[in-house]
Parts: sequence; C-alpha cells; structure tokens
Amino acid sequence: MSYKNYPMVSRIVFGRGSLNQLSDIIEPKRLNTKAPFIFLVDDVFQGNSWLTSRIPTAYDDTIIFISANEEPKTSQVDELVEQIILSHKDRPSGIIGIGGGTILDLAKAVSIMLTNEGEAKDYQGWDLVKTPAIYHVGIPTISGTGAEVSRTTVLTGPEKKLGINSDYTPFDQVILDPELTKDVPKDQWFYTGMDCYIHCIESLNGTFLNAFSQTYGEKAYDLCKEIFLDNNLSEEESQDKLMMASWHGGMSIAYSQVGVAHAMSYGLSYLLGTKHGIGNCIVFDHLEEFYPEGVKLFKQMKKSHNISLPQGICANLEDYQFDIMIDVALGLVPLWENAIGKHWNQVITREKLKALYQKM
Repeated sequence: MSYKNYPMVSRIVFGRGSLNQLSDIIEPKRLNTKAPFIFLVDDVFQGNSWLTSRIPTAYDDTIIFISANEEPKTSQVDELVEQIILSHKDRPSGIIGIGGGTILDLAKAVSIMLTNEGEAKDYQGWDLVKTPAIYHVGIPTISGTGAEVSRTTVLTGPEKKLGINSDYTPFDQVILDPELTKDVPKDQWFYTGMDCYIHCIESLNGTFLNAFSQTYGEKAYDLCKEIFLDNNLSEEESQDKLMMASWHGGMSIAYSQVGVAHAMSYGLSYLLGTKHGIGNCIVFDHLEEFYPEGVKLFKQMKKSHNISLPQGICANLEDYQFDIMIDVALGLVPLWENAIGKHWNQVITREKLKALYQKM
C-alpha cells in the first residue's frame, strides 16, 4: 500500500494583530524591486482603512480588490493571470490572498497559473499541476472553509465544479489573525462555520477515516460544538476558536475526504451559483439518512442562532437542470467512495439524488 506524501503549509503565524507582521514576513521573499507582490483582497475591505492601511505595499506592488459574491471561476483565474502578466514586466515575487475561501482559492489558483501553461480549467482534477506555483500567502478574514490549509482550490469551470488538487496548491505561508474576522455578518459567520462543522462530520463518518484525520476532525468537532452551542464564550474567544476549528477541519479532510453534502452542494453551486457555505447548509439539512447525529446537532445549532435557510431553491427546476446537478455531484467519485464505500454507485442512484434535490 502506498501512503499519500502530501505537503502542509510550511509556515504559519497565529495571533490577534499578527497581520502587522506581514511586511517582515514577505520582504525577504521579494525577488527584486521590479518583481511585485500582488495582493488579492476581498472588496468588502475597499475603503476600510483599518485593514487596507496595514497592507505593506512598496515599489510596483499592486492591490486588486475582488468581489466574493460569486464562487470563483476558472475564467476569473485566467483573467487575473493575464491582468498581472500584462501590467508587470517581471514575474511577481508572490501572491497574497486576504479574504474568505473565494479569495484564498483565487490566490492559490493564480499562483499556480503564473507558472503553468494553458488555462485553469486544464488543471481541474487531481495532481495535474507539473510546475511549482510562485510564493503565495493566505490571510483568512472569515473562518470555516479550511481554504487556508487545504491542497485544493475549488473552481467552477465550463464543464464542472472541481478543484485544482495538487501538491503545489497549499500556501507557503498563512497568517491567522482572529481579529480580522470581527466584522463578519452573523449569517455569513454561521454558514462558513458550518462548512467547518460539515467537514468534520463527513470526515469522521467516512470510510477513508484514519487516526490522522480523526484527531484533527474530533478537535474541530469539539470546538464547533463549543462555539455554536455554548453561550458562555466571549466574542474574542469565539473568534480565536473558530479560526483554529477551521484549520483543524481543513486538516481533517486533507488525509481523508469530504462526503455527501459537499458532492451535492457542488451541484447546486454549478447550476444555481449557490455560495459554498450556505449550499452545504441547505444540503446537509436533508441528510439525516447519511449523518443522523450530525444533522440533529446541526438543526440544534441553527435554532440556537435563529438561522433560517432558503427554502425551495430547486422548486421550479426542469428535468435537464436536475440532470446537470446530478452529473456534477456524481462526478466527485472520491467523495462518494469516502461517504458510502467502494460500491457507492449501487446506493447512490440518479433517482435518489433527484429526490433529495427536490426537497431543497
């Protein structure tokens, strides 16, 4: 048997206010004064000097503000790469992503596509990237996706929604500053936090589970229960703990896999553009059959925070649209194999998936 020899983030700094060390961290990585750092920043921070004034730009460094209203697309990656190449003579010294999962995934993808030929869609899949990415740094401003730690970058392409899963995807450096999550709107905090919770449930209940995944998954699961069900935490404690839950949740799936909720939410996202966190919640709400205990606790968390999920998003879809979602979901073979086992396709039929989608 061969075991996966996968890379982890090689350097990480954690602590409130640690964003202030960004200059000291990246400056030694500057190739020369003409090779800029490119900062990809969530556009919710445009005009927010509390954050933007702390971005250490020098020489030809550039800040590109990006909307995270839609899930990241392969075409968006290609456009960013082209923009960066056309506006700078030298290859950048590095890409720094500051934002949620969408921005972090774009930062990972752009850093890969600056050194690999072709288009981003050519690399959707497992281990297709041949050339190491340029130096890239991840700075999450919301916790839960695990994008800061994972070896994938989830992208919607012309044919499918699938990540660039590779050894060159993980960040070279991550800065975990819980203070950056202070202004996250409540519903967004919940949906993204639940992405982390669902990572744990799918990992801990999967057939790929091993002691490595289990230790990370159990820790993240316990933290999620504390954050979303224990009302005694201060806001700061909650921010610190959710940032660590996100990290551990991301690690728990690194050596195993996600499952039914993620597979099906990719279908929603591909067809309807449903954002990842809320999509996972909408799907997970109907998965008692697969994760009875996990769904029961999820409903409790939902109630505790007065969260009501969108209903009937699939109500007016036509058969061909259900087929599109089902095709996307069924294409994610490793997720189904983890969730159900080797003979998953005897259990997971098109009819079964359609019936589940029709409930949403």
